[in-house]
Amino acid sequence: MSDQYPQHPTTQHDGFGQQPQPAHQTQLSTMSPEDERTWGAISHAGAVVAMICSAGFLGFLASIAVYVVHKDRGPFVRAHAANSLNIQITMFIWLVVLGILTIPVAIFTLGLGLVVMLPALAAAFVVAGVLHVIGAVKAYNGEWWNPPFTPSFVK
Repeated sequence: MSDQYPQHPTTQHDGFGQQPQPAHQTQLSTMSPEDERTWGAISHAGAVVAMICSAGFLGFLASIAVYVVHKDRGPFVRAHAANSLNIQITMFIWLVVLGILTIPVAIFTLGLGLVVMLPALAAAFVVAGVLHVIGAVKAYNGEWWNPPFTPSFVK
């Protein structure tokens, strides 16, 4: 029975005993400005959609996906994908801090502190969502933008 699978197409021999060389070089090409704007907007809009579908906890997946796949394809898409990740990281930090503070506040105020802490936790999601919507619109319009109240963890 013959082999069903031909030789791997990514290597070829030159016939002179040389080592196999790649048949083609895969280089990331730069994107057109329109594609950069689109993917920059997707990095923000995808985070909002993922946040809504996962009760706020998986918004970072869209940001990471666009950043990892497209960060080397153009400076505009890289900046907006990094901004999207920075918003998600900042929101996570706020959620951890507020979550830790919620326990002692609830204990020392006999539960009345939850009236303040739970809206504060919800506000972190709302602020992140608003920043992502603004970022998506700015990216789609081709505007460079750094979100307010957001440190640059990813550049």
